[in-house]
Amino acid sequence: MRVFFSTGEASGELLASDLLGAMRERVPVDAEGIGDARLEHAGVRIVQRTRGWASLGIVDALRKVPRLWTVMARTALRLRRAPPDLVVLVDFGAFNLRLARTLRLLGFPKPIVYYAPPSAWLDSVKRARLVAAACDALTIFRHQAEFYRSRGLPIGYVGHPLVSTIAPRAPRAAPPPDGGLVALLPGSRHGEIERHTPRLLDALARVREVRPNVRAQFVAIDNDAQAHIEHLLSFRSPLPVAIVRDARAALRDADAAMVASGTAVLEAALLETPAVALYVLSDAQARIARRVYHGTYVTLPNLVLDEPLVPELLQEAATPAALAEAVLALLDDPARQREGYARMRAALGPPDALRRNADWVLAAAGRA
Repeated sequence: MRVFFSTGEASGELLASDLLGAMRERVPVDAEGIGDARLEHAGVRIVQRTRGWASLGIVDALRKVPRLWTVMARTALRLRRAPPDLVVLVDFGAFNLRLARTLRLLGFPKPIVYYAPPSAWLDSVKRARLVAAACDALTIFRHQAEFYRSRGLPIGYVGHPLVSTIAPRAPRAAPPPDGGLVALLPGSRHGEIERHTPRLLDALARVREVRPNVRAQFVAIDNDAQAHIEHLLSFRSPLPVAIVRDARAALRDADAAMVASGTAVLEAALLETPAVALYVLSDAQARIARRVYHGTYVTLPNLVLDEPLVPELLQEAATPAALAEAVLALLDDPARQREGYARMRAALGPPDALRRNADWVLAAAGRA
């Protein structure tokens, strides 16, 4: 089976690579696609690199439209000339939804599965109809399935795949009162690293005033992120901070974590690592976000349970003092989130959700 994957950022690559592995346990898959190192490591021939594609806010996204539009058109023509057996689009709606619609306008005859349709917590009827018209949609969140179905739109849902790939770590006692290991995950985008890293370093310094032997690991997703973090560290007095690449390993080893809101917070929750989330946009981006989003929470574990399981420190609230206070509380009492983490895991679906997602995608290809 020939399959084309289209991703746009790190979280989509994670979903696509796990899905491909599960599909290959059932049938031989020759895969190529749009992505970067993680997808390439999973055995996908990369026809277009996505490094630098991820945007922070509408203003940043608009700057990238001409380039992405050109890539999208070129990709659609390529796939129309030599159609694979299946196209799998993963999140990244600004690009992938246009790609799906363009393929259909060109008469693309093969199935297109939209895995994790865009804007799960900011769904609109118009966008949902566009997805359903061009694709077989498969969501990884129950509430998005309910949204589509309430509008009479078809969509699949069998659970969140990370439930299958991330097991909770063994419960551990609180670290020594003067120490501990803290994981620092500022995010993967340039703007996230720029805005979050200084706050995380200031918070770490405050934590060390109370726990002088605390150590920290910064997670950098790639060489560019590592160079950026190293540059920001160079302006500081030396701190016991290491830079690592494996986010999941850093979260598994940590006594507590400060994490930019996104998939990494969900990974921390599934590992049952005590965590606090932060996110800071530019003032212009924040004004736009407040106009379009009126939900109570932004962090995935809190959205899944509709309760404040993971402390969220956003915009002006994401001060070093508040971050330090939240992390110190988690270091003192690492079990305080555990019961909520277990309920969140149950709410995300069955333990074999990844296999079920792979079976659903293969069935969609078979139906064609």
